[in-house]
Amino acid sequence: MSAPADEQTPQLSLSTAAARNLATTTKTVPQMQGISSRWLLRALPWEEAPGGTYRVNRRLTYALGDGRVSFTNVGADVRVVPQELRELSLLRGFEDEDALGALADRFEQQEFPPGQVIVEFGNLADRVHIIAHGKVSKIGTGKYGDQTVLGVLTDGDFFGASVLAEPDGIWEFTIKTLTPTIVLSLPRQAIEQVTGQHGELLAHIQQMLAGPSRPRNRQGEAAIELAAGHVGEEELPGTFADYDLAPREYSLSVAQTVLRIHSRIADLYNNPMSQVEQQLRLTVQALRERQEHELINNRDFGLLHNADLKQRISTHAGPPTPDDLDELLSRRRKTRFFLAHPRTIAAFGRECNGRGIYPEPVEHDGRTFAGWRGLPILPCDKIPISDTRTTAILAMRVGAKDEGVVGLRQTGIPDEIEPGLNVRFTGINEKAVISYLVSTYYSVAVLVPDALGVLENVEIGR
Repeated sequence: MSAPADEQTPQLSLSTAAARNLATTTKTVPQMQGISSRWLLRALPWEEAPGGTYRVNRRLTYALGDGRVSFTNVGADVRVVPQELRELSLLRGFEDEDALGALADRFEQQEFPPGQVIVEFGNLADRVHIIAHGKVSKIGTGKYGDQTVLGVLTDGDFFGASVLAEPDGIWEFTIKTLTPTIVLSLPRQAIEQVTGQHGELLAHIQQMLAGPSRPRNRQGEAAIELAAGHVGEEELPGTFADYDLAPREYSLSVAQTVLRIHSRIADLYNNPMSQVEQQLRLTVQALRERQEHELINNRDFGLLHNADLKQRISTHAGPPTPDDLDELLSRRRKTRFFLAHPRTIAAFGRECNGRGIYPEPVEHDGRTFAGWRGLPILPCDKIPISDTRTTAILAMRVGAKDEGVVGLRQTGIPDEIEPGLNVRFTGINEKAVISYLVSTYYSVAVLVPDALGVLENVEIGR
């Protein structure tokens, strides 16, 4: 699909008035601002996507009994693994996967910035909340209104499971985000709809409620929130693996622009095609810039959103330190390179200098780059920097042979001038304007979850 109208590459054209001002004896070579090195496009190995799609088959693996809920994500869309809902003690031992799937389908995804209150003490507790990614602070309110931090909840933790049994309860604590946080919420109304359609689910919850009294758990709430097993029964965590019944299929995205040149421009020169070729060159450059931006930021397939939630970590103290890059590096085998904004690379250099560490430069593709542990840190100005001066660093293993990250394209298309990019003449209108449709088709796939890691919340200072 093409980019939104406010994000599309500006059309490259020259007006008739501009054509009149050109001197016939002067040869001009059009230039443009913003052509970057595009190291991501250079470093990625490219795979063919016949028919415009590329399927990635994976195993679905999850652990029961560890007290945390697991998730799957397709781009920025996060979904609860239905079987993992058994971590809620009232659903422990429930075997009907259709009912669990119906519950999982009704979770609503919400994203919160740092410092935002998700639930507040005293308000009606009408949702089950599961933290998919991020950190939140659990704050209790004392007898005299004083607040105390009861703990920090992170990926896989949950609160509000008592909503399954107590529809009129209130929140006995406040939850406030510490980092950007993704939360999946299940409204009480959705619970009632599912239990109304699946009588065995309602019967199971009532049976669990009729059982022995439940002790307090590690988060200071009733065992209805979290339990390692049935009351009085010790259960060890177990890991389960199955085939993913809905394998991910990556469809090629398309970026397009229209190149328009007035025929009078071509008539001003001895070689009429020279201006067309130069304008076309700039158009291709602009599309390639857009392509790299999408490979990083697109919410459906971009690397920042497509990284597995378990492969996203935060810095220890804010700025990018050698310790942070070591932790990012240790989570995967055969890492080929880091990818960071140039300002992030400068911030990392300052941290190294402050510690008296001077990493050796690293050669890559005939160029010398800042490096760490023998790996190049490639610059990419498409990685965003937030208003709070935070950004991210990516580390990746690449290539289909190593089950890494691969770029996707389809070559051999009609009117192709570069791999996966074609130019089609679309005619001349009544005003003698020549038009060309320039298109490029692309995507990127992470073949195995640990092929890509992201260091988040990286502070780069002023």
